Amino acid sequence: MTVFDKIKILAKKQLKSINEVEKEMGYSQNTLYRLKRTNPSAKKLAELADYFHVSTDYLLGRESQGRQNIDITPAITNPAITLSFKGRIIPPEEVEMIRRIIEGGRPQ
Repeated sequence: MTVFDKIKILAKKQLKSINEVEKEMGYSQNTLYRLKRTNPSAKKLAELADYFHVSTDYLLGRESQGRQNIDITPAITNPAITLSFKGRIIPPEEVEMIRRIIEGGRPQ
């Protein structure tokens, strides 16, 4: 699987097109499509890994699962987004409690 294939999968998980990712990252059109035939620079690889919250090893195919950080902020600020764990929807008040714990505060 190529770096482009990995990027395509990660973009799809975020419900984004490759073109949307390019725009958000400030890349010119077709920059990411070129990765079908070429290898990215170390700088671009690091930028992509940071953008998708995965390791560069994952993008290079040296790691089977990407280590992804999950940002729960959108679930707190946007009621249309829900979080779940093992099939159970997490109520907004529990999401807020989780956020406080992660940030080092105490649950109320």
